[in-house]
Amino acid sequence: MAKNPKILSIVLAGGEGTRLMPLTRDRAKPAVPFGGVFRLIDFPLSNLVNSGYMQTVVLTQYKSHSLDRHISTVWRFSPLLGNYVSPVPAQQRLGKHWYLGSADAIYQTINIIEDVQPDIVVIVGADHVYRMDFQQMVQQHIESGAEFTVAGIRQPISQSNQFGVIEVDPEHPNMIKSFQEKPQTTTGLPDDPNSILASMGNYVANTDALFEALALDEKAEDTKHDMGGDIAPYFAARNEAGVYDFNSNEIPGATPTDHAYWRDVGTLKQFYDAHMDLISYVPEFNLYNTEWPIYTLSGNLPPAKFVHAGRDRLGHATDSIVSPGVIVSGGEVHHSVLSPNVRIHSWSQVVDSILFDGVTINRRARVYKAILDKNVVLTENSTVGIDTEHDLARGFTVTPEGITVVPKGTDGRRLTFCRTQNKSVLPASGARFFCAIFS
Repeated sequence: MAKNPKILSIVLAGGEGTRLMPLTRDRAKPAVPFGGVFRLIDFPLSNLVNSGYMQTVVLTQYKSHSLDRHISTVWRFSPLLGNYVSPVPAQQRLGKHWYLGSADAIYQTINIIEDVQPDIVVIVGADHVYRMDFQQMVQQHIESGAEFTVAGIRQPISQSNQFGVIEVDPEHPNMIKSFQEKPQTTTGLPDDPNSILASMGNYVANTDALFEALALDEKAEDTKHDMGGDIAPYFAARNEAGVYDFNSNEIPGATPTDHAYWRDVGTLKQFYDAHMDLISYVPEFNLYNTEWPIYTLSGNLPPAKFVHAGRDRLGHATDSIVSPGVIVSGGEVHHSVLSPNVRIHSWSQVVDSILFDGVTINRRARVYKAILDKNVVLTENSTVGIDTEHDLARGFTVTPEGITVVPKGTDGRRLTFCRTQNKSVLPASGARFFCAIFS
């Protein structure tokens, strides 16, 4: 291995994100807004840039337009030093089919890797919220002599059936003894029997060894073409797989509270909970760490504004994140995340909620424990998250945990309420609306 190996980063951003519907109805999962001004793709890309890795390809597939647009407008480097972040859509170079899995996605883009000729390939997912210095993982990978290294995060052993589980070699704790995909039972860690190392979906691989493994996987019959389910076990069986314990990763500016923070946001509950982590009194994930920033562009927007300070109405927000361009005009916001250009009007309430860009909450409307996608408009005196049956009748999603999700562009001015029995009446204009059935 060269003293200063050449690194190419690959971000796997082709997932469909069905468990995040309706937030992924019109966009890829990595393009889903997060934390007010960011998108999920900003987190892995920021980690790579902060790690010093400036040559990155992003493999896209489903509903990729907004993702491609975000990458091309936000993640632009000067070409002077050969730096780039390049979105690469599925190209069907090896057959008339979409990516069959994460391993197949990389196999179909081998030509790009060959053009760069890296010594090492860093492969990361695009839908997790965390900070990580990949240089530390790469350094351990080189020192261990492994051909393939998996990043692992400590999780309770009771959750082993939810992850790819890494069993370490007790005599060589940096090497993988076996790799099991979502086992019902497993063995705890030598230093913590109640914990396991779960795969984070981040990998470091020597290029030649990776090519060989991908070629064999492509020809295999019993395979899902998955990096975690197929490629990692392949290297583990050959005693060539290392493991990097995420807990050892040190980030400048990190606090004891957010050290080794990592959240999978693949479901609506996980997505909601990760937002609540941001606004806790001592945040479990600190967005304000300037020594390891999360990069994005929020546009040319004015600062947030709070107006009306009368006894009958007070425009204010508590325990909340309020983005640029927001106006809270005589409304109340508590324990919520407001994205840019949100409007909160007089005597309205927003509590325990996440509002995406351009949402308008009109007078005396109330929102509780909800996610409102972009450009949702609530009319005066309307509610979301108060009456579950009412929300379901309007076509909103309500999770088992009681989180109500309103789809992108829902306009309350076109929500029509009718007294018909068991049928909806479509407006002559053809505008999309929901008809609430009254008893």
